[in-house]
Amino acid sequence: MRQLLPEGPPAGSPDRPWAVYEEQDRTGPAGRPWVLANMVSSADGSATLAGRSGGLSTPADRDLFHHLRALADVVLVGASTVRAEGYGPARGAHGPPIAVVTGTLALDWGSRFFTEARARPLVVTSAAADPGRVAQAREVAEVVVAGDHRVELDRAVAELGERGHRVVLCEGGPSLLAEMAGAGVLDELCLTLAPLLAGGVSPRIITGPLPDAVDLRLASVLEDEGALFLRYLRAAA
Repeated sequence: MRQLLPEGPPAGSPDRPWAVYEEQDRTGPAGRPWVLANMVSSADGSATLAGRSGGLSTPADRDLFHHLRALADVVLVGASTVRAEGYGPARGAHGPPIAVVTGTLALDWGSRFFTEARARPLVVTSAAADPGRVAQAREVAEVVVAGDHRVELDRAVAELGERGHRVVLCEGGPSLLAEMAGAGVLDELCLTLAPLLAGGVSPRIITGPLPDAVDLRLASVLEDEGALFLRYLRAAA
């Protein structure tokens, strides 16, 4: 593992390669939680390989994945990612709860994601969700209502803050990340650039329009076996 930015001696050591990530002050603006996203992309911009982001991951990327979870109070993920990636509950006795964003509540309530979770999952939906499905969700998860007709991500983040979560880790997918960025609540982006070309028509890490471009500032760069670990902060207004 090499630290390319900031210049100078590595912040960490062989047993703490991600120390530069730990040094970030993650106090959220205006009293809301700090939101960081963790994504992976191929060198040609694909967010998936064979339909899954896991195909792009390296051993160091998987280590960072778990390290970022250890820094977070709650993990936020889209329902399509839970289904496509075969999500299970967070590992370890102290893993953060996982919050799933879904307007339709089209989830398998008997999956190990819900049945094996040590920390009760959260389901983030809107007031327009089907009452029967809401009742099913409440049997295995905490239901968070964030929006009247659709899930509003700024309200979702605020609701998570009301529950005491100060750092929200967004693990995507691309549509959810687009909504987070568009809602103005994305503070930090951790992007692994995998050393391969994926080709095809896979989505980028953000799909869908943004109201305005989001300016970012490169905060740190690490390299391991050709993979780049880029960490961006939202540029000050």
